[in-house]
Amino acid sequence: MMTPTEDGGSEPISQQLWIDYCDTIKRVGRHLLKDGVPLDAFNQAEGLRYLTRMVRAGLESIVESAEPEAPILANPTANHIKIGGDNPDNVYQTARIRSHYDYRIFGSRGDVPTLHFATKKGGYQKNNREMAGTGFLDGRDLIIEPDGTFEILVSTQRPQRGNWLPMEAGTNLLLIRQTFHDRGRERPAELQISCLTADAAPTHLDPETMAARLMAAARYTENTVTLFTDWALMFKREHHNTLPAGDQSIYQVAGGDPNITYYHGYWELNDEEAMLIEVTPPECEFWNFQVDNFWMESLDYRSHRIHLNTHTAAMNDDGSVTIVLAHRDPGHPNWVTTAGHRLGTSLFRIIGGTQCPNSIDTKIVRLDEVKLGRAS
Repeated sequence: MMTPTEDGGSEPISQQLWIDYCDTIKRVGRHLLKDGVPLDAFNQAEGLRYLTRMVRAGLESIVESAEPEAPILANPTANHIKIGGDNPDNVYQTARIRSHYDYRIFGSRGDVPTLHFATKKGGYQKNNREMAGTGFLDGRDLIIEPDGTFEILVSTQRPQRGNWLPMEAGTNLLLIRQTFHDRGRERPAELQISCLTADAAPTHLDPETMAARLMAAARYTENTVTLFTDWALMFKREHHNTLPAGDQSIYQVAGGDPNITYYHGYWELNDEEAMLIEVTPPECEFWNFQVDNFWMESLDYRSHRIHLNTHTAAMNDDGSVTIVLAHRDPGHPNWVTTAGHRLGTSLFRIIGGTQCPNSIDTKIVRLDEVKLGRAS
């Protein structure tokens, strides 16, 4: 693969390819200076770290582990990568697949309470930044053997029997969500995937394929940052210190779980303020609330209590729950910390809910009112 030079010679096309890739990544930096983006040193530093993570995410997702003939289940949020309000209670797994092949997912169920399998088409590497669903299988509907093992056929044609995860023309991604209520006690599902119909995996790297993947990775980085920065700015304008359901179709077309109702918000508190999040959860499989930074990354849940769920929250006697978001602990059992942030985004999600509310109630109060038990 050579291209002509001005002096009549030639040079490897990889030179121009690398320049094009770097130019795209360079262009992503403009999102740190968009109107409405916080420009203080702390949030800008987090923004820079976020950009480096999205570069890694693009390369890992698009360039590495990308053979649909020999798929590998990978964790897209490993190594500190956080994207679009990633769920602290989740383990995510993805694999690159192709709709004209058939696949077999197999393994042991474990006892993680929520297990969802989905196929998608499109992706953030595409210009429309859409990742629409093409198939969905709820773990509660799995046929499981007495020893706890199971198999799933992933295909465009429904089998006569057994577990089936549909694909359609254009399907290119498998996405698995495992949602834990108590990570310390629950066993994850142990899963593997194999391609049933491809003749063989490629034995060497094709130069044209590498070129296409590298530029797709650049677009993935640029489009992912664009999408979620725009979301954060929209939440700042329209969901300031609130948690409305909003238009769920926006979240679904970006890859959301069809069994989840999402309530995205934007919060901003001074030193002496707290936000009360109050709701009577509907009948549902699971709910949780999490605190994110401006860039829609979940805060450091390994070191700080930045989220609560249906298992960890203390419930009120009437079946409702009150969560307190504040910079300091007011002595409330459901306090979640801002972890040193002055502002950010947030997310309340309900899985498998019936009659979900149009919004989650929020209220800004003085922190000392919470301490004295006067806030309501």
